[in-house]
Parts: sequence; C-alpha cells; structure tokens
Amino acid sequence: MTGASKRKGDRAELEAAALIYNLLGINCQRKLGAGRREDTGDIHGIPDTVIQVCSRNTDIVSVGVVNKPLEAGQQARNANVTHAATFLRIRGGIWRVILTPDQWATLWREATP
Repeated sequence: MTGASKRKGDRAELEAAALIYNLLGINCQRKLGAGRREDTGDIHGIPDTVIQVCSRNTDIVSVGVVNKPLEAGQQARNANVTHAATFLRIRGGIWRVILTPDQWATLWREATP
C-alpha cells in the first residue's frame, strides 16, 4: 500500500472508531498491523465483533461491497467472534455499513429475543 493510500486508510479507521464511539459510546480504537495472515479486523474493542474499514473513491462496488464483507467474515472466523461488518467510507465523508446476508442474519438472530 502506498503512503497516500495508507494515510487515507488510517484516517478512515480513526473516523470509523470515532463514529462507533459517538453512536454507541464504545471506546474502540484502530488495530495496528493490517494485512496480517490471521487478520482480525481494523477496529479493536467492540465485544464479539470484527469491523473491517474501507475508504473508496472508485471501485466502490467491487471492493467495498463485494470483497470487504467477505474479508470481514474471514476476520471474524480468525478472531473467533460472532459478528462482522464492513464500514465503508465514500467520498464526502458518507458512511455505510455493509453486511453479507449471513452477517445480517446472525445479527438479527442475536438481537431477537
């Protein structure tokens, strides 16, 4: 990853951690060591959850919507946690959370009494 791309990714991870804190009050932070063989996500401190962060100006669908949620699923298996989500930052500071159908169904089952 180039210096500019790495800085963009680092900023997106910091923004995602701040967004989660503002929404849920969970004090989480970026994980260091991206690209590890046994990657366990980009954000640390959310119980039983892996968060993959992606910041895209181009290739939003192929990378942010197709590939990254699958990576998040693998990271959840690596971390032995129940939940996985991809936080996608789009140009202009717009955030979306992307889930595969399996990730959404797991979330729904856990949230439903």
